[in-house]
Amino acid sequence: MPLSPTQTRQLLSELGISPRRSLGQNFLVDGNIVRKSVDLAQIRPGEAVVEVGPGLGTLTEALLESGARVWAIEQDPALHAHLARSLEPRSGGRLRLVLGDAVDTPLAGFPGGEPFKIVANLPYAIATPWLDAVLSGPLPDRMVLMLQREAAQRYTAPPGGKSFGAISVFLQAAYEAGRGHRVAAECFQPRPDVESHLLELVLRPSPAVFPAEAKAAIRAFFQQRRKQIGPMARARLPGGGADWLEQLRAAGLSPMVRPEAIPVALWMRLVP
Repeated sequence: MPLSPTQTRQLLSELGISPRRSLGQNFLVDGNIVRKSVDLAQIRPGEAVVEVGPGLGTLTEALLESGARVWAIEQDPALHAHLARSLEPRSGGRLRLVLGDAVDTPLAGFPGGEPFKIVANLPYAIATPWLDAVLSGPLPDRMVLMLQREAAQRYTAPPGGKSFGAISVFLQAAYEAGRGHRVAAECFQPRPDVESHLLELVLRPSPAVFPAEAKAAIRAFFQQRRKQIGPMARARLPGGGADWLEQLRAAGLSPMVRPEAIPVALWMRLVP
């Protein structure tokens, strides 16, 4: 069972840890949300699971109880040491802990070579750069992510609005959004100042992974989202983007449209 808010405060005090906003240290204290995260992940015994920011180990322990083999990365040395003492010895070798920055090591040292999933209560400050790194591949079969509600809305936003951006394109080209669940601030200790959302993401049958050059171009397009796509494509894409612009025309889109008006399926044409 997850620690209560009082137990969480007491344990953090014993460990000499003051939750840091810069590290997104809001610890999950609601058992229902922990169970829902594991249920959405549809974990079978023996499956490989990557976790980001395990904190005090509440979600980690639930993942281990489900039979998963867990690779977890924690940036806070004190929390990493606590998990190494309290949880790793009881895991039967199924927990591998890494001390480090998840943006630099997005898969927590998972070696690959087999299917895997990601289940994480993400530190909100790193959610987008971390997700961008994950979407460079190899891709997990499923992700269940605790996110700031605003971030979840951006990631799953449809074309045509201000929320739709480069990260929306990269994510939706590879994943379909499944069930979502609003998470109240009371589910965390300390309480965050923003609303949270539990998001299920399922790998598409034919996912697209954008090469680095295409990702850089798409980011540049959305950074100038008020400009027309035609001149930007001619300046940024190989061959002036002639073939891709012709595909836009064939789909009924003028080179005068702005990036946010272009659907994901057409952005995917930039993948070789």
